[in-house]
Amino acid sequence: MVNPNEKQFLNLPFTGITTFGKYPVCASLDELDADVAVLGVPNDMGTQWRSGARMGPRAVREGSTLYSFGLDGAYDIENDITYLGPRWNVVDCGDVDIVHGDIMQSHDNTEAAVRKIVDKGAFPVIIGGDHSITAAVGKGLEELGPFHVIQIDAHLDWADHRSGMRYGHGNCIRRLSELDHVQDIFQFGIRGISSSLKEDVDAAREYGSTILSPAKMREKGIEGLLDLLPKGEKYYITIDIDGIDPSVAPGTGTPSPGGLYYDEVNQLLKAIANHGEVVAFDLVEVAPQYDLTGMTGQTAARIMLDLLSYVTKKKEENDL
Repeated sequence: MVNPNEKQFLNLPFTGITTFGKYPVCASLDELDADVAVLGVPNDMGTQWRSGARMGPRAVREGSTLYSFGLDGAYDIENDITYLGPRWNVVDCGDVDIVHGDIMQSHDNTEAAVRKIVDKGAFPVIIGGDHSITAAVGKGLEELGPFHVIQIDAHLDWADHRSGMRYGHGNCIRRLSELDHVQDIFQFGIRGISSSLKEDVDAAREYGSTILSPAKMREKGIEGLLDLLPKGEKYYITIDIDGIDPSVAPGTGTPSPGGLYYDEVNQLLKAIANHGEVVAFDLVEVAPQYDLTGMTGQTAARIMLDLLSYVTKKKEENDL
């Protein structure tokens, strides 16, 4: 029984250091010893319209503090399950060093950091930054391959180049398709005018990419979507916050009406985590200055914690 007169260290969301989920800090990747490593990549030099995603890692960390009461495990009332219990050592590794004005050096730094996390045996959780970072993250995950890519996004991101720029946020999924350790690619939530040129869509389909709009996803339902994914294989999930409808998450540089809703994404991620092995994931394109309510960062943090919960619970069940 809890003694009401006994003082407790509450560590409330608005106190202390704002790490992801208020998990402890790992100051050096050389000293990383954890099950899960959260890494920020505050790079938005790849944006083609509104910048600001460089502030995404800070906003997501801030939003995640709301859910920080569960350092000894977080009870989910809807699923009647406790996630992320004491057996899981989760740490926040801070941010990749970004070199202002040098996108390729910043991408190289990102790749090197992710490779180090993989070498240390930790599960990589990446916070962007714009979507250009995903090409570098995907390279850094080489030792975890081969794997399939599952993208949740409003935009196809399959442009070969824009006036010679091959590593912006509109190129990242095409760059992943060129990696030997990447297999099938599934692009969910794609919609709207100006998402891509027709030749980019044709190139993605020629590669073999599966492209579905939110409307087509709803027609298929969760089970229909799972039928598309190779069961029991490895997945790398990349989530662009603009895949979520801007009525829910307006804080992004390229919002697009007609998107997915939180519950839909949550249910899909839970199903995917139980369908195969998620080896890493990222969430990108949160630009907090376009959302004065802070809900975009909070929603992004919730999605990340949801997916991490589902992945770790699946690992627990596999260990039984």
